Amino acid sequence: MTSAAGGKWADLAPRLATSAVLIAVGVVAIYLGGAWFAALVALSIGLIAWELSRMAQSPRAVPVGVLSGLCCLGMLWLPDGWGLPLVLVPVLASQPTLRRAHLAHAVFLSLATLAGYGLVDLRGAASPGWLVWLVLIVAATDIFGYFAGRLLGGPKFWPRISPKKTWSGTVAGWIGALAVGAVVWAQGAAGPEIMAVSVAVSMASQLGDIAQSALKRHVGVKDSSNLLPGHGGVFDRFDGVLGAAVFLLLVEQIIDFPPVPA
Repeated sequence: MTSAAGGKWADLAPRLATSAVLIAVGVVAIYLGGAWFAALVALSIGLIAWELSRMAQSPRAVPVGVLSGLCCLGMLWLPDGWGLPLVLVPVLASQPTLRRAHLAHAVFLSLATLAGYGLVDLRGAASPGWLVWLVLIVAATDIFGYFAGRLLGGPKFWPRISPKKTWSGTVAGWIGALAVGAVVWAQGAAGPEIMAVSVAVSMASQLGDIAQSALKRHVGVKDSSNLLPGHGGVFDRFDGVLGAAVFLLLVEQIIDFPPVPA
């Protein structure tokens, strides 16, 4: 019984330790903003591109990662519109080097670069608090889902793609996001609709996680890399953030975001 319980929570300690370091670095970079935050985002996108290229069995994964990071920086610093071609430069440059998963690599790398742009744009267009809100949504979705899934169990959400995910964990993630949105509303930073937006962002982060799980299953790997103890790779840790950031780019075209307090 003890052994089974230990197995269920075996990855908790390294997950918590790694998460604490990542949160500390992320919060400092968010509040510093400017070149510091842009550099952290570009580094993350470069590492994700490297991991994607390794999964696609490219012998030039390192150059692809470097090129992606540089293009991300270029896109962030060029005037609006001028940097858009840089989203696709790493995709086109890497395609001849890939041995498999060409389409998946192209889609994920393009979305990752766009997500990086969205994160820096959100930091520049609003107070750091809204970027913290986004991170808290993804973190609450992950934490509530992790504990509810292991404590409550129940029917699997999509066993063929992600065997460990349960409906209890999925719904708990929405509840965690709703709670974060409720706190933002209670503080007067936005109207009550922020709770619905928070749940939608939570769903987008879950879709990012599921899509990444499908890619890993397709190429036959457990983790995108082993850079982050307890989490796997950078892509494993930030797939939810990427999904949420891309979703927010779409949301900004539909509603006023960041919202004006009611």
